[in-house]
Amino acid sequence: MRTTLPTSRPNRPRRLPRLAIIAALATAMSSVLAGPALAAPTASPTAAASPSQTAPAATDTSAPPTFTARPAPTATPNRSDSTTSGSATSAPSPQRTPTAQSAGCGGKLTFGVIVTCPSIVDEQENVWKITTRADSDTLLTQLTRGTGTSVQARVFDGSGEFVCHVLTDAGSCQLGAAGTYTIRVKLPYPTGTGDYTLAVESTRRPSSCDRLSRDFFSFASPGRTDTLPAGTAAHCYKFDQPVGSVLHLADPGGAGDVQGDILDGEFQPLCQVRYTTECTLGRPGPYRLFLREYYGGESTYTLKLPRISQAFGCPALPLAPFGDPGTRVGTGTVAQQDDLACHALKTTAPTTVVVRLGPDQLLPWRIVNDAGQQVCEKYSADRYCLLPAAGAYTLLVRNDSWNSITYRVAVAATSRNNGCAPATGTSWDQPALVTHQISPVQTNCQPFRAEAGERIITYTAPERYNEVAAWLVDPSGAVLCTEWSEQDGCVVPATGTYRVISYLRNWDAESTDLTYKVQVRRLSDAVGCPIVGVGAYNAPPSGALGGVRCRTLDVPTAGAHRVRAVSADNYRQWATVYDSAGVRVCTDIWCDIPAAGRYTLVLGGGAPNTVIDNDYQYAVALLPWKPSGCTPVSDTGWQDAPHRGAFDAVGQYNCLQLPSPTGARVVGLLAGDASSPEVSVLNGNGEQVCDYFSLRQYSCELTGEAPFSVVLTTDEEPIPATYALGFARVDGPPACPVLPADATGATVTTGADHFAACFTIPADQRASRESFTWTRTSGTGDARLSVLDSQGIRYCGPTGYAVERTISCTLPAGPVTVLLETDAVDATYRLTHRDASLPAG
Repeated sequence: MRTTLPTSRPNRPRRLPRLAIIAALATAMSSVLAGPALAAPTASPTAAASPSQTAPAATDTSAPPTFTARPAPTATPNRSDSTTSGSATSAPSPQRTPTAQSAGCGGKLTFGVIVTCPSIVDEQENVWKITTRADSDTLLTQLTRGTGTSVQARVFDGSGEFVCHVLTDAGSCQLGAAGTYTIRVKLPYPTGTGDYTLAVESTRRPSSCDRLSRDFFSFASPGRTDTLPAGTAAHCYKFDQPVGSVLHLADPGGAGDVQGDILDGEFQPLCQVRYTTECTLGRPGPYRLFLREYYGGESTYTLKLPRISQAFGCPALPLAPFGDPGTRVGTGTVAQQDDLACHALKTTAPTTVVVRLGPDQLLPWRIVNDAGQQVCEKYSADRYCLLPAAGAYTLLVRNDSWNSITYRVAVAATSRNNGCAPATGTSWDQPALVTHQISPVQTNCQPFRAEAGERIITYTAPERYNEVAAWLVDPSGAVLCTEWSEQDGCVVPATGTYRVISYLRNWDAESTDLTYKVQVRRLSDAVGCPIVGVGAYNAPPSGALGGVRCRTLDVPTAGAHRVRAVSADNYRQWATVYDSAGVRVCTDIWCDIPAAGRYTLVLGGGAPNTVIDNDYQYAVALLPWKPSGCTPVSDTGWQDAPHRGAFDAVGQYNCLQLPSPTGARVVGLLAGDASSPEVSVLNGNGEQVCDYFSLRQYSCELTGEAPFSVVLTTDEEPIPATYALGFARVDGPPACPVLPADATGATVTTGADHFAACFTIPADQRASRESFTWTRTSGTGDARLSVLDSQGIRYCGPTGYAVERTISCTLPAGPVTVLLETDAVDATYRLTHRDASLPAG
């Protein structure tokens, strides 16, 4: 006993809107087909069989082809079949007059004929006879749902043995020996009524089979348009192609769910025709394609199977020059989603090519060789594609949107140099090159000369919003430095003429001539850079304002150095320092120079998508990291005048020397109405121990060897600029006057040289929680307050600046220090403290 199981029925959302009209069509059909229970069925062929169209009998015990299900469409009238072939689009075939009728619902059933039973009632059983002349034939069946109760059908052989079920909708049934088989149709229950149509087709000896000519497989062919009448079992097409051929299987479209399978010469399935995909004919033919609408509805479809391997019907696309591609541009239109267009390419030698599509550069494309094997595609070969051998290739362009797209395409070979710009040098002091792009499919080429082992870097930037793609190729056109590297630039392997290949990625309809800049520069043994020596603290930087993107740093000793580039308006510029081989040594600010010698600083050195022209002005500070010649300052700034300094030039560094010993804690004192320079504290070994934040918000513990230096600079501030600041040591025995505990407290007088006051509260003159109040009694400005313990740890504050305010603070055992910082203006304040647990007096 043999049973063919139903196939799966995955959803196909694209077809679902047609389901909405099933009920209306079914109602209309039932009114047309209504009649007495034993009314004679009608029968119409889907194609008339003839000796010339019927394949010879063959014995095959292999499994039947499988047809995949899709969602239900509606039923529509019958179809006639044509046996003509060709590549031109054919009009849907007209409906034929039925050629077979039975004297009741049952009788002889002929391949390719649709029979209609208008009514089957209660326990009635319709018996149909089908005869196959081929052993191991596979029946393709179509049993429509009809109206009322859906029927059941089973197939039996000549001895009455069950063979298979005939599925509702499309199905298949594997037969045994040639002969006559019986199909029994009945309702699933002994009561009810229904109607149906039934059709079967043979895969071994179909009733008819249209031959597809060679021209049908051309990309220039419009395909084959035909109509599947309602209830049709299948349309058959036969063709010959070389084994190994790769076909593009376009979605046949149509109403409902048109699908089918390509069978090889042994009637085994090779590929499914349903969605847009590809098929490799990996086994010998002759080949047959059986196409049907899964639910038996009428559907007009278009069959297209262009051959990708040894493709023909593709317009030739000659390789374009660099620069303006001129007439060496192809055009095409992909009218709807998944449409495929092609262009024939030919190369006489292996080469890398650049594929440019416009105006929509996002159109997916791929290149296949003559065997139909993919060589590269848009997303893995976005910039360039290697054609590994001389010969014929095919460029395929696909539409992945819902809109029709007409495009232009040009392909340039990097092994050629026709159309390249004049050669340029690699010196840093030459002006940036301006490259014009006048076509959306243009590729540009910039040659330059380089010696073996030189490290070359290319910088590119559009002159208005866009994106530039650029890379290096050697004299043969091979792409260089394709792997990621932590180093900047690309080392050329041999002496010769190299080229920068580049283009603008984006193009709009209004564009006619877009430009971008290119700088080709040598990182190793760089030339054309102004020389900068080591400078000094408390003086303008040694690298004065000037142009050219690079500087040669002349460093006499190894060790840590401070390197900083600053624009003419005093904004920090990121820079990278390279050695003589072009290898990155450091990025600013801290730079450990490995040996005495010359190094190259480059603004934005590792940013190839930037171009900095020679007229851009900037200064470079080059200093030993450990400062020297620093100005001594007090660490009792609450009683001494503040230190006043100035920055006379952009990029300048100043330094101060603190008298405080190792282990001491200091804080920075700054007028509330003044801006502060950037501050860092270094020990005698040049190690940073504190920054501005710790000095102002907490306190700075001086660790490491003395003496301790304070390094100052400024950023984003107009130059020249002045500043005033002080420092206060806050650890150890109290050094400040006592803050009285009475209501009068202390009076603080402020001015330009006195903007900080310090007081001590002995341990026996305070509570564990104290309230502090300050009030401005005259003048202008405001103040903030901090409280620190005897170890210099800040417990409260710094508060915000205010004219008057009261805060409460929980304190540890021991004496505490109170700091009041004000604006550097004439004013007086009253400062008091009291036990916070007591009510205010």
